[in-house]
Amino acid sequence: MSTKDYTRSNRRHFLAGIGAAGLAMQAGSSFAETGIDQILRSKRRGNWNDQFDASASRAGKVTSTLPIFSPETVTYIEAAVLEYAGIVSNGGWPIVPARKKLRLGVVDPDVSIMRRRLMISGDLSTRAGISDAFDTYVDAAVKRFQRRHGLPDDGVLGRYTYAAMNVSAPVRLGQLETNLVRLRSMSGFLGERYVMVNIPAAQIEAVENGRVVQRHTAIVGKTDRQTPILNSRIHEVILNPYWTAPKSIVQKDIIPLMRKDPGYLTRNKIRLFNPQGVEVQPESVDWSTDEAVDLMFRQDPGKINAMSSTKINFHNPHAVYMHDTPQQSLFGKLMRFESSGCVRVQNVRDLSSWLLKNTPGWDRRTIEASIKTGDINPIPLADPVPVYFTYISAWSTGDGVVHFRDDIYGRDGVDELRLSSAL
Repeated sequence: MSTKDYTRSNRRHFLAGIGAAGLAMQAGSSFAETGIDQILRSKRRGNWNDQFDASASRAGKVTSTLPIFSPETVTYIEAAVLEYAGIVSNGGWPIVPARKKLRLGVVDPDVSIMRRRLMISGDLSTRAGISDAFDTYVDAAVKRFQRRHGLPDDGVLGRYTYAAMNVSAPVRLGQLETNLVRLRSMSGFLGERYVMVNIPAAQIEAVENGRVVQRHTAIVGKTDRQTPILNSRIHEVILNPYWTAPKSIVQKDIIPLMRKDPGYLTRNKIRLFNPQGVEVQPESVDWSTDEAVDLMFRQDPGKINAMSSTKINFHNPHAVYMHDTPQQSLFGKLMRFESSGCVRVQNVRDLSSWLLKNTPGWDRRTIEASIKTGDINPIPLADPVPVYFTYISAWSTGDGVVHFRDDIYGRDGVDELRLSSAL
């Protein structure tokens, strides 16, 4: 029997008996320590290390080149549905008390509860045993869990990790079933090359010949200014673009700012134009009213431009697009739901180079040179690339790893999945 088959067999036996209230008593710290000592002395220690540490660390990382939109992904999520249905039928997993920050080295009764929780979801091997010790095996399991849920893999039980860990098994099963329907609808031929923006994950995949060639962290829309679901084709990359403020931003953001700070537009190099294209001076506008909504607010190219170096264009009725940003620090945030609907792209020049690779005369060097000039430069793509804005909050790309994300817009229909809004 292979190591993987042996582990699955152990897990099935564990799930079948998890309802027994005496499990923790039967498998106390002495049991766990004895089991670990036996494994450490085993001649097959190398396989054990792979399973507990190296494999557990690798499994949760986003290293797969399999696109989320893939027939194979559908197969994997179907298997995950069956697995989670089995977990639900066996009583689910326990609630881990969110009373303290648990981390490596802590000895606490809550750790034994967390061990059972992580064993049931497959993040911790059943051979690790049950004890109150937060050891290196639990640390690796927590980090694996955090990566599967899009959380920083620091191994510390904080409020977001507790919130994700305590979403019930039936709710997670329902989330998988909901997203299976979404994935089935998008698992056909989407193009030899395409871009997929996954809104709940705030992540972008550039896919070519059925494999992910680039992944990008993204900033997507706020809950009250949501990024829309759409299908289109990227037809243009603009270097050093103008930024034209949407009316919603003019009304909700710029007009209130001008009432407080009359120099805001001038300082940010935003110019006003009337419907005839004639420039209007800010001091001639009555900012106590909403008359400015009828004007065009256009920001000149430059480092402080809201789109910074790049705008990626595609036709859609929502007037959204993808772009660079001068606020690079936002890409390091956990909750990257900061925009007014458009999608900001980390390392956007890498994506632009890939989009333009079949457009003669535009390689990475010429792109950089053009940006350096500061001149606006619209570049039509020789072969437009399909783009899909989608909402996938649960998926699997194999290796028994199931990913979940916060249902930030409440589209899965379960309040328990909106972790960020509940905290």
